[in-house]
Amino acid sequence: MKIRHFVLPALAAVLGLASCKKSDDSTINIGEVASLTGGTATFGQSSHNGTQMAVDEINAAGGILGKQIKLITEDDQSKQGEAGTVAKKLISRSKVSALLGEVASGRSLEMAPIAQAAGVPMISPASTNPKVTEAGDHVFRICFIDPFQGTVMSKFALSKGWKKVAILTDSKQDYSVGLTEFFKKHFTANGGTIMAEQSYGSADKDFKAQLTAIKAGAPDAIFASGYYNEVALIAVQARELGITVPLLGGDGWDSPSLVEVGGKAMEGCFFSNHFSNQDTSPAIQSFVKAYEAKHGAKPDAMAALGYDSAKILFDAIKRAGSVEGKALRDAIAATKDFPGITGSITLDEKRNANKPAVILTIKDGKVVYTETIAP
Repeated sequence: MKIRHFVLPALAAVLGLASCKKSDDSTINIGEVASLTGGTATFGQSSHNGTQMAVDEINAAGGILGKQIKLITEDDQSKQGEAGTVAKKLISRSKVSALLGEVASGRSLEMAPIAQAAGVPMISPASTNPKVTEAGDHVFRICFIDPFQGTVMSKFALSKGWKKVAILTDSKQDYSVGLTEFFKKHFTANGGTIMAEQSYGSADKDFKAQLTAIKAGAPDAIFASGYYNEVALIAVQARELGITVPLLGGDGWDSPSLVEVGGKAMEGCFFSNHFSNQDTSPAIQSFVKAYEAKHGAKPDAMAALGYDSAKILFDAIKRAGSVEGKALRDAIAATKDFPGITGSITLDEKRNANKPAVILTIKDGKVVYTETIAP
């Protein structure tokens, strides 16, 4: 993969770092890589807010192993290449015991080989591309993966009677490419027909040529597997061209900007996600209330996933009784039936989470829960 040309030269510099001292006598250093600025900033900001909440809670309760958690956050600016750079910095300079992040699969793919080479456990809150955890046994995620998410949206489309679907993919994002692949595989294997398949690149603003080609195929729906910033514009331009069918997507849509930018064009569209803040369970509503009190807005899935990723790490540190090497890695790998805000989380032998997905829709300008689909 093209991404590896950037990552591989960094590996030699971090080999052997696992033997370095991980923290001082009073703190446990945890690194976080997040897109706090740039094109997918709402992802990183939400995930960071959730992560910081978990850190504040554990420190207020006395910390872990007699020490406070020190969260050291680096902004990768939503840039390809930058996530690997700051991950290396957190490991080599800050001597972190573990890495939390990234949300975007492409940026997690940069970080993963670096964490693996250094023997530093890495937990991604929301990177769904299957390749992320294939980097090695120190790399984990607490979200479902694209084969499941793609299948969920394919099943949903077919259940609605939408048997003719067009596809629009962000060819520059591993996440979008992977999600499209698995949606297409399940959809065509179960009687669906792909009427048109178009692509674009991240940060593009004009999608009318692709949408005009899609319109000619008269699909029942459009599967737009990219991130919220482009999807919102795609929806607006689709409606301007007279395309009225619903758009479908994945968790990459989860941002307040989706409706802020897309407006009425997003009405009646659907996407899969990890969490709904409308869930009435006491644990979820307690989290929603605490988050809203602190940030003045209800948490999205990225906030809940950030929170859960930190909580799972802290639980593993407690069970391991250590932040060093193999003990911490093994404790994370042994996570089973963890009562997360985004569902009961068990990590399988490939270090992926086995958990349900929710389907959300946009109705009257709000994101509304539709249904839950189990693994």
